[in-house]
Amino acid sequence: MGYNTPTPIQQQAIPLILEQKDLIACAQTGTGKTAAYLLPLIDKISRADISHTSTLILVPTRELAKQIDEQVEGLGYFAPVSSIAIYGGNKGDEWDQQKRALTSGADIIIATPGRLMSHMALGYVKLDQLNYLVLDEADKMLDMGFMDDILKIVRQLPTNRQTLLFSATMPKKIRDLSQQILQNPEEINLAVSKPAEGIDQRMYLTYDNQKLPLLEHLLREMDVQNMIIFTSRKSNVNQIVRSLRKMGFEAEGIQSDMTQDEREAALRDFKNRKYQILVGTDILSRGIDIDNLSHVLNFDMPQDAEDYVHRVGRTARAASTGMAITFVNDNDMYRVRRVEQLIEREIPKLPLPEDFGPGPIYDPNKKGHVRHREAHKPAHGNKPRSGSKNRHRNKPKGPRPEQAAATDTNTQPVAQPGGEENKPKKKRRNNRNRNKRGPAGNTAPQAAPTES
Repeated sequence: MGYNTPTPIQQQAIPLILEQKDLIACAQTGTGKTAAYLLPLIDKISRADISHTSTLILVPTRELAKQIDEQVEGLGYFAPVSSIAIYGGNKGDEWDQQKRALTSGADIIIATPGRLMSHMALGYVKLDQLNYLVLDEADKMLDMGFMDDILKIVRQLPTNRQTLLFSATMPKKIRDLSQQILQNPEEINLAVSKPAEGIDQRMYLTYDNQKLPLLEHLLREMDVQNMIIFTSRKSNVNQIVRSLRKMGFEAEGIQSDMTQDEREAALRDFKNRKYQILVGTDILSRGIDIDNLSHVLNFDMPQDAEDYVHRVGRTARAASTGMAITFVNDNDMYRVRRVEQLIEREIPKLPLPEDFGPGPIYDPNKKGHVRHREAHKPAHGNKPRSGSKNRHRNKPKGPRPEQAAATDTNTQPVAQPGGEENKPKKKRRNNRNRNKRGPAGNTAPQAAPTES
């Protein structure tokens, strides 16, 4: 598998796991956490004479479950160890395959909590002889709302077991969880929430309508062997992919609406260098191990500082080098300070190319007030709508710039229906009437649409 010397997390965790200690381990992404627990567990299982499922590994995403299953196959190739990944979004015959593995007793079960709970609800899952429980990417599982499912699963496991909790960050909720499911755990903390030293981190302050031209400029100017582009909105994935293809770049997207087969095919083709750029949401930021990824680009700032660490951690893995570029618009500048406080370093803010015109001025205290659903559209600008009045706040979209300017200055006002442009009170009343989006006679303005 190419392992010659253990990474720091492997060097510290493996002896503790072999000594049957419970463990809570925190290390940055890309440092070899998966092998740190798989190697000793495979060794233990291969030496034991057991016929039941001995190990349960809980993970937040299908992609991570699939990847760990592949690593079990690689690391345990010459060991008598069986494993299966249990996750949702697949075909009916795979449900039957999962059921057979759960009832016949595969040595290692790698599962997402939701799908495992679905099987357990049918009564045929027997984990009462389990020896080892692993929670991988525990912080992400809690962020995704799996706390209750995890606790329900744990209650059905034997108390006399070894429990290992691995996480890239260590917030209070992880501490609380560890107190409920671990017994006198040993603790390892390595470079908590800091990207690898080999990552060249850069930021560009840019309005949203400058992002695609800037992306094209960077792709043509830099030596990009392969790149993952992250966006916080799954609705942006296809738009960015289409734009890249129009620019002449080979690109594909991954987002949660795709079937599992489609997602696996897209990821496999990217790993095999069938295309240069992969666009996705944060489902790509955890557990996706891609060798020699040269660039990561955040098309917009992630909502949480920890998510930034996971995104940029896709590059410069296993002591290699890479570049992480982030576009920051005027509404997300306050997030930059949170990231820099977390990673304990300042990220360089590079100027835009000369022919791009000015971008927003960096102000880490500025917090944008534009609705999130409008703040990240890749094809449109997002400059401040100066001068818009409170009477516009119920509209699903803000006023056009020329309309806002006309209503808030002493220039010629915008004409209103019925020739009332010279009567301010009636003009305001007519503006309110235009805010109606419901059927005739509905006096209450409709709420702005939201996205899940």
